[in-house]
Amino acid sequence: MTELLLDPSSWALLLIIGLLAGFIDAIVGGGGMLTVPALLSLGLPPHLTLGTNKLSACFGSATASYTYFKKQLFNPQFWKQSLYSTFLGAFIGTVIINFISTDWLDKLLPAIIILVALYTLFNRMKESDTEQLPAQNRSLRLKQQLQGFLLGFYDGALGPGTGAFWVISTMRLYKLNILLASGIAKSMNFVSNLTSLLVFIYFGQVDWIIGLIMGSSLMLGAYIGAHSAIHFGAKFIRPVFILIVMIMALNLGYNAWLS
Repeated sequence: MTELLLDPSSWALLLIIGLLAGFIDAIVGGGGMLTVPALLSLGLPPHLTLGTNKLSACFGSATASYTYFKKQLFNPQFWKQSLYSTFLGAFIGTVIINFISTDWLDKLLPAIIILVALYTLFNRMKESDTEQLPAQNRSLRLKQQLQGFLLGFYDGALGPGTGAFWVISTMRLYKLNILLASGIAKSMNFVSNLTSLLVFIYFGQVDWIIGLIMGSSLMLGAYIGAHSAIHFGAKFIRPVFILIVMIMALNLGYNAWLS
């Protein structure tokens, strides 16, 4: 088990980032685009960063997934093909990323974070008000399997922005409203987070102390964010969120590519 000793200011940064990431994730999604750069900036190696981030991410995704399930906004039986495929994709993606060169991953992660931030900023999704689940047929099962595997693979291999990709693709593929799409996104996120975490644990790429503390902070931020969503719209929060992400990602990119 690998662990990094941090000074008090670094712990304070992790707590603040966890709160902010949980708060934003509860409103517009994409908390991983804050936590991953934060962990990298503290000097954690890329693989340890991804594994530790999965541990903290499990806290938020588990809480959100259970909440949506209790409110009957997610039907596990209907989405079982997505669940199986997400598990498989996340497992394969995480195994592969553990064999990728650390130097190459140092340069890849900032680029991925910047691209996802830009996509989140400029994507304009026309929201549907449909609450009816699509008819069960072969075409639906193929969509679920392909979507689950690809997004599971991405979340297992890298991760930032997966929740936003789930919401956007679910709304487009199945013409569901954003509430149902969010319920599916959070539940699938939990599946891929937990699967990926177990693989990272096997490879010894998890800092338990950092992951648990950041995870607790993230849960608190998500709780605050869910109750604040009524008063603050995503249109206000999204530009601030993207600005913070871009600053952190550009700093990482400079250190990785130009420094």
